[in-house]
Amino acid sequence: MRRRSISAATTLAVVFSSAVIAAGSAGVAVADSAKVLAVKSVGDLVVDGVHQRVYVSDPTGGKIVVTDYAGAVKATLTGLSGVSGLALSADSGQLYAAVKSGNRIVSVETGTYTQTASYPVGAAPTDLEVVDGRIWFGYGTNFGSLDVSGAEPVVHLAQRGDVDFFGGTTLLGSDPAAPGVLVAGTGGGLAVYDVSADGAVLRTKGDMDTSVKQIDLTPDGKQVLTSWGDPDFGYGIGAYSTADLTEQTGYPIDAYPNAVQVAPDGSVAGGSFSWYEPDVHIHRPGDPTPVREYDFPNTGDSSGADTLVDGALAWAPDSSRVFAVSVNDGGAYTLRTLTDPTKELPTLKVTAPAKADRAKKLTVTGKLASKTALPAGTGLKVTRTDLESPSGKALAAVTTKADGSFSFTDTPPAGGKVVYKVTYAGDAAHAAVSGSDAVTVSRKATALTLTNNGKLYAYGKDVAFTAHLGSTYKNRTVAIYSDPFGSDKPKKLVKTAKVNSKGNLSAVVDMTRDTTVTAVFAGDARSAEKTAKSTAYAHAKVSTTVSKHYKTGKIGSTTYYYFHKNTAPVLTTTMNYYQGRKQRLQLQVYYQGSWYDSGSEYFALATDGRSAVSLGAPGESGIRARVRSSYINGTSGDSVNSTTHGAWKYLNFTN
Repeated sequence: MRRRSISAATTLAVVFSSAVIAAGSAGVAVADSAKVLAVKSVGDLVVDGVHQRVYVSDPTGGKIVVTDYAGAVKATLTGLSGVSGLALSADSGQLYAAVKSGNRIVSVETGTYTQTASYPVGAAPTDLEVVDGRIWFGYGTNFGSLDVSGAEPVVHLAQRGDVDFFGGTTLLGSDPAAPGVLVAGTGGGLAVYDVSADGAVLRTKGDMDTSVKQIDLTPDGKQVLTSWGDPDFGYGIGAYSTADLTEQTGYPIDAYPNAVQVAPDGSVAGGSFSWYEPDVHIHRPGDPTPVREYDFPNTGDSSGADTLVDGALAWAPDSSRVFAVSVNDGGAYTLRTLTDPTKELPTLKVTAPAKADRAKKLTVTGKLASKTALPAGTGLKVTRTDLESPSGKALAAVTTKADGSFSFTDTPPAGGKVVYKVTYAGDAAHAAVSGSDAVTVSRKATALTLTNNGKLYAYGKDVAFTAHLGSTYKNRTVAIYSDPFGSDKPKKLVKTAKVNSKGNLSAVVDMTRDTTVTAVFAGDARSAEKTAKSTAYAHAKVSTTVSKHYKTGKIGSTTYYYFHKNTAPVLTTTMNYYQGRKQRLQLQVYYQGSWYDSGSEYFALATDGRSAVSLGAPGESGIRARVRSSYINGTSGDSVNSTTHGAWKYLNFTN
């Protein structure tokens, strides 16, 4: 059906259970497109096939959201407090919306989304159906009609007749192909009416499960389907004869059933509130085994996946799509579009050898299977994708055997990863499907070297790293990357180019840190990819200045800084900065012709790389000392440079 309502009541079963699915059922699919809806709730949805629009009502938000078939919002109709049931006129020119809070039904022109009328109906309408031009609406445990064909609108209430509806809100169902028939039910009661004349004439009454959220009528007018039945097979869609409402064979689906919609061609879409099982189940008329099932993903934070909103299913009038609205545990609603729902989803398995030699024949096998077996001779397209044909090259088509199996041979001209993709185009009853498998095809090993591995350089030296590439098939391009030590500087491309006639390519790296340089050859159709690495090392930049001295002078060939015995020397170290870096200051004292260690200590660098340290005054003369600043890999707070010692600074203390 093209339009159906959603029960205002919500009953969620929270016990764990499982449903038996008939052997050989179709594989589970996912929605073809999904768009989050800016709504706080969902009351109903209806599909306009003429304009290819989907209307979703939001009772809490008091609005109707209009989208295209892909879920893109085209309009939002506001000021409709409590809006729930939706229905379209026969020509899709008018949208009717039940505005419960205002006891009215509004009419909206679908071409412009302009409200054309507001009809008071004397009750709080919920569910809507249009039958033979009249608008039928449920309210409480009864239902009524609105006829807008004359000069003045005509409302009839209390059309239920001699039927017991207990609790809940009256659900309605109809089908354009079955004129003059309306089904209604709630609270376990179900009835069929003849509405071809001015009022509703009861045909037959019976019972249905009290958990039903939605009802529908088949296009031939012979069956009423309910979203919850009590078939022998457990959970499922209930089916009842419209002649006397005797129970007939329904459609098994997963726990817990909460929606049912019938397409114009008689196909049945059943919905279920299922955290861990498929949510939408498509059946061909009378077939208990689903032809297609859809499983919603988990877009929330709970362990269970998104679930179908009660009754939130609607067919496109041409049966090409089913639209569904899901909700996650955070209250986010998503409109999901399920395309080709009535077509079986075949499986296509392709198996190729894991490895193969280039230019030697290999065999690929596979099997095409579906719920309804496809005939022998079904055609399949084959494409090979490799380094020589990155966009794919069509190979000779293959056909299936009686059991759906197939095989073909190929001689791969290119090495590396070779992908064989097999495609079935589909037909009127089967959706298109493809499968693929990859083969690692041999290539000749490639020689690639890189200079300067293990060498140590002065800080800031520009060093040329030279890559040498051996013989290859076609590709002669090499890329050279530098990756300085430290997390603050990423790996970067220094140069990419073809090697020269000698097979060499050089790139200059500024050695301010220990650096890993990498040469990469991407390979080609016959030559394997290759990577060469060279780790080179760089000293830190270390310098020290002395202040507070009163003169300099030489003792022998060594320059000394002279200090009065009560003056404290200040040593200022400058070093290339890195976060958390410290310099080590070492002190030695001269005694009887030799230098002796007097201790060392680490001092943090400021962000400008400077560290000033006062040694303190010795208070006596005749002392000779020397100090130096050093960066020690690992103990100076990081490991991005190689250990570097600064020059000794010599001090002489006098009176």
